[in-house]
Amino acid sequence: MDYDRVMALRNEGQEYAYSDREVMLYALAIGMGSDPLDGRELPFVSEFGSGGGGLEVVPTFATVAAYGSGPGDMGVNRAMVVDGGREITFHRPMPAAAKLLADSSVLAIYDKGREKGAIIRHQTVLMDEAHEPYATIVSSRIARGDGGCGGSSEAPPAPHRRPDRTPDLSIDIDTRPDQALLYRLCGDRNPLHASPEAARRAGFERPILHGLCTCGLVCRAILQTYADYDPAAFAHHAVRFSSPVFPGETVTVDLWRDGNRISHEARIKERDAMVVKNGLSILN
Repeated sequence: MDYDRVMALRNEGQEYAYSDREVMLYALAIGMGSDPLDGRELPFVSEFGSGGGGLEVVPTFATVAAYGSGPGDMGVNRAMVVDGGREITFHRPMPAAAKLLADSSVLAIYDKGREKGAIIRHQTVLMDEAHEPYATIVSSRIARGDGGCGGSSEAPPAPHRRPDRTPDLSIDIDTRPDQALLYRLCGDRNPLHASPEAARRAGFERPILHGLCTCGLVCRAILQTYADYDPAAFAHHAVRFSSPVFPGETVTVDLWRDGNRISHEARIKERDAMVVKNGLSILN
């Protein structure tokens, strides 16, 4: 990876569009609507919401609304890249259908050394056609094969630390055996999430669930509890991935509330493996 070239990458005015179909598909792909008679979730998976309010948009739909946007080709060894996490700042709720503009740039590259890889942080701002922002998304990529690139030797920003107490609330979310096959229709067609052979080549016993689907599951846990199913309640949502989920497992989301700050972690109930650490959501 060429440090100076990658730091200079910027991609402005990328054009995207989505309809209510993509909004409903995303909600279904993170498991909402499993009970079609649940009037609290129906507004996220159909236009037949209670009170005639129309379709609601899950806040983390922002992560797929302009799927494929980014600052450009970073020249990294893609086979060695893993997703480190997302930090999403919500400026206002996403509409049920929209034309978007996306501006992307690289924020920082942290060089951990030739044998340890590098961490790349890049940002995408989603806007309407008048350039008014909906959301700012900061992605962390761990480029395991690109250490020694000459990036900053400083440590990346310290992760959020959850409170040192028992969770205030824990929510179990079941995933379906075919969840990754459904979620990939939201944009990420990486064979790691669908092909058993590709998964084995990557060192997994079977296809894994998308990290961004896990991000959505955590958002869903907060949406259905402390946010009272109000998408406008979210001001910020950040997750740090620590391990993959296998479709069919139960994700237990542990929540700690301190005022409008919701700390969260997620673990697999069946094998007690941590899949999200150092998470923080801030409510309005």
